[in-house]
Amino acid sequence: MSVSLRFDRYMEHLAAALGHMDRRAGLTGYWTGLMMPLSRKSVEPMAARVESLRASARHQSLHHFVAKAEWSDEDLLRRVSQWSVPKMDLSKGGWIIDDTGFPKNGNHSVGVARQYFGMLGKQDNCRVAVSISLI
Repeated sequence: MSVSLRFDRYMEHLAAALGHMDRRAGLTGYWTGLMMPLSRKSVEPMAARVESLRASARHQSLHHFVAKAEWSDEDLLRRVSQWSVPKMDLSKGGWIIDDTGFPKNGNHSVGVARQYFGMLGKQDNCRVAVSISLI
């Protein structure tokens, strides 16, 4: 199965948590932008890369999806777990769950906050990512 088809199936699975089906384009556009090699992961540069000919309209729709649309983050995280946990083989080795901070120059990206940033040893604007590794 192609990567594109797997991605589409995953987006369909997650979209079930969003309520209204119009939010599907926002979800797909936002996740596509997160996976692109961009130096800034805020909605404006994502919109320019995801749909360059309609960047202004795409920016507005992505911003609405992230900041204004009413969908439950708990429901979305539940759908992520339903998809990923069954694929984990918990019988071999152990799992390491770790968080890593990334410095951010602004506070307009999703998940950016003034919080403790271990690499700096102080509080600053950053985004934290959680990784899971099998050992």
